[in-house]
Amino acid sequence: MTKIRTHYNRRSFLKVSAAAGGGMLIGFSWFTGCTSDKKIKEKVAIPNEWFEINGYIKIGDTGMVTIYSPNPEIGQNVRTSMPMIVAEELDVDWNNVVVEQAPLNTGIYQNQFAGGSLSIRLSWNALRMAGATGRRMLLEAAAKEWGVAVSDLSVTKGIISEKNGERTVDYGAIASKAVGIEIPDEIDLKDINSFELIGTSKRNVEGENIVTGKPMYGLDFKREGMQLAMIQHPPAFGMKLKDFNEEEIKAMPGVKDAFIIDIALEDPSWSDEKGFLQLIAIVGDSTWPLMKAKKAIRANWELISELENSEMHNRTLETALASGKAQGSRKDGDPDMAFSKAAKVIERTYSSPFLPHNTMEPMNFFANVTETSAELIGPTQTPEALEGSVSKLLGLPLEDVTVNMTRIGGGFGRRLYVHFGVEAAAISKKIGAPVKLIYTREDDMTQGTYRPAYQSVYKAGLDENNNLIAFSVKGAGLPEGPVFPNRFPAGAVENYSAEKIDAKTNITTGAWRAPRSHFTAGAEQAFLDEVAELAGKDPIDFRLELFDRAINNPIGEKNDYEPERYAGVLKLVKEKSNWGESIPGVYRGVAAYFCHHSYVAEVIDVVMVDEKPKVKKVWCAVDCGIVINPDAAKNMIQGGVIDGIGHAMYSQLTFNNGQPNEINFDRYQLIRHAQAPEDIEVFFVDSSVDPTGLGEPGLPPAVGALANAIYQATGKRLYKQPFMNNMQLQELVG
Repeated sequence: MTKIRTHYNRRSFLKVSAAAGGGMLIGFSWFTGCTSDKKIKEKVAIPNEWFEINGYIKIGDTGMVTIYSPNPEIGQNVRTSMPMIVAEELDVDWNNVVVEQAPLNTGIYQNQFAGGSLSIRLSWNALRMAGATGRRMLLEAAAKEWGVAVSDLSVTKGIISEKNGERTVDYGAIASKAVGIEIPDEIDLKDINSFELIGTSKRNVEGENIVTGKPMYGLDFKREGMQLAMIQHPPAFGMKLKDFNEEEIKAMPGVKDAFIIDIALEDPSWSDEKGFLQLIAIVGDSTWPLMKAKKAIRANWELISELENSEMHNRTLETALASGKAQGSRKDGDPDMAFSKAAKVIERTYSSPFLPHNTMEPMNFFANVTETSAELIGPTQTPEALEGSVSKLLGLPLEDVTVNMTRIGGGFGRRLYVHFGVEAAAISKKIGAPVKLIYTREDDMTQGTYRPAYQSVYKAGLDENNNLIAFSVKGAGLPEGPVFPNRFPAGAVENYSAEKIDAKTNITTGAWRAPRSHFTAGAEQAFLDEVAELAGKDPIDFRLELFDRAINNPIGEKNDYEPERYAGVLKLVKEKSNWGESIPGVYRGVAAYFCHHSYVAEVIDVVMVDEKPKVKKVWCAVDCGIVINPDAAKNMIQGGVIDGIGHAMYSQLTFNNGQPNEINFDRYQLIRHAQAPEDIEVFFVDSSVDPTGLGEPGLPPAVGALANAIYQATGKRLYKQPFMNNMQLQELVG
């Protein structure tokens, strides 16, 4: 068995206290996870009373186990997968487990956020330890009660038994007697080969509530006396508000108030608004009068910086690539010398536009601000950041600001940023009443926090035997460059250089699902296919050849990836897709990428329908360590694949004089049901490695595999996203 310590840095990781009505509470300060609201189970009754604190396992006298979940549920299904980890180590019947959403509490939790595919990865040991410690203490209580050694007992699904006797006791009956037992300094975790719950598929515990429309999301939240609010920000990046027809708007039917709010902070954090700091707020009882009032606003806007357009953005990126200073770089060997001696040299430039997030649930937040406190409720990926920003804005101590989280109807990085919660707090303070702020789709798509625009130049040199002897990449972004200098093919090429270049823009940007990786994977993997073709080699064999070099003779010491695992997913997808098999009318592309500590390889099959490419099928091979809940894991990979294909094919955001041109779905195209793959098969590498990221790694390789499949189908290489627009442009010019 693996042993794990329960005390760190002179600080107890776990604490035990009595639960009201009997039972045992196990609180733990690093807990980060779990399932749904309290729900009566058929097999076990809910105890009469619960003594509730944040961040603990609660065992009632009936044997029911409640786990409080500090982390936001954003569709990644942590409310099912995380309690599975606790239940596995606790050895309790899954049917007896319920989970509730905890509020923000920085005194108890760390890493209380949703982002970076980190929830399971950061919580794995903490969740296992919490469950295992509870199991050990319950065993010790039973041993003391019966006068036997702990080693004489066993437990299965919450029932403790004598190994050589007939006595049994369930967790509920012994839980109160475990209170007061000293927590051991070290406990045994289960051998992963003995897992019974982890690795099995369990349905989303909130699935029924979701499909039956139960109120769970921020937009569902209501409070007696609550008013509704909408906002209007400047029409263009580079403008700010001077004044507006305030009295006219206030006099409109259904409008209770209209005013300017200022959300500028003296010391803004990364998650605070950087673009539109002054806004018009309109307050009323229902949305329709507010939407009509928004259309009637006549505002005076002041120019504060240059109004940018898409052509200017392209020139800025080109200038940055030509003369910009690298913010991150790597150089192995002598690439310039190697290129000068290469028998074949190929160079290509790739680009992608700004993109909004387009969460299904529009941005919204509830706030109730008084003279002495602020209560906020809604969908946020970063509750602690919101708490801090509201504290700064209102001048309230942190302990007087509370944040409660609802289920989130999509985030993709959009809800990492907290301005919409801060705006709600500012409006509530102004009107002296509780309020729910609601964005329209146009508000969201024109506000900013977009995926940055990127451009990268890739170059490769082959010797006379078609071996890759030189490789370089230089990438610029508005505002952050997309290059990861220490990722593949770093370590696999003797002469290698990588440069990451940042460029300035007043367009506000932020994290977008698989930040930077979503672009870099597509560009890199499309380029590697073209290099493989120049070398006269099969695309998968060419990549595996490079991984063999990285395994047997690695270059450098800072390579971010494990080449064996990288090669492993390529070999698995090659096997599962029957790579090399020729099917009439079907054209294949492959890509593999490493990000968020996971490895994903994908093969995409494309057919031509009405002279347009249609994705027929996708095969995915994934190495994300131990898989907690296979069905949920497959869902995340499949969603990422569709997201990657859709945005690469159809989506873009352009600007004219600082204003976004695509402000709703009549102009901005998302993938339609008929355009999605007909089938996506997902295969996981059997692994004993601790779990790694899963919500984001499925997206990046889909872009490259799609580009490579379209090339096989059309004979045209694609260098600019969105692919469909640029395919049509190629047809127009020849």
